[in-house]
Amino acid sequence: QVQLVESGGGLVQAGGSLRLSCAASGRTFTTYAMGWFRQAPGKEREFVAGISRSGGSTYGERSVKGRFTVSRDIAKTTVYLQMNSLKPEDTAVYYCAATAPAFAFSTPFNENEYDYWGQGTQVTVSA
Repeated sequence: QVQLVESGGGLVQAGGSLRLSCAASGRTFTTYAMGWFRQAPGKEREFVAGISRSGGSTYGERSVKGRFTVSRDIAKTTVYLQMNSLKPEDTAVYYCAATAPAFAFSTPFNENEYDYWGQGTQVTVSA
């Protein structure tokens, strides 16, 4: 079992930055690959970025590459999503999720492969 708590969301103007945090507790942090997903109103939840058990980062949406950075602090058992140059289309509820894939370098894109989810944090970007 692992518990996930996101924080750091809020309202920001276009071009601004936010850093989301996902604090994990429970089983050994490095057992899990961690993913960040987002869900905008009326849209399906989509994979944004993730970090594998081995520490490799992966980005899903082409639109976030170069603007978002995923990282982790093993000592703090926390995963971060640094979001720069935010756009109104980044407005969504952001979720972190955890899964224990068989391969250390794997970060699933499919939300159905994740076993644990946080409660979500709202990010709103105004034009």
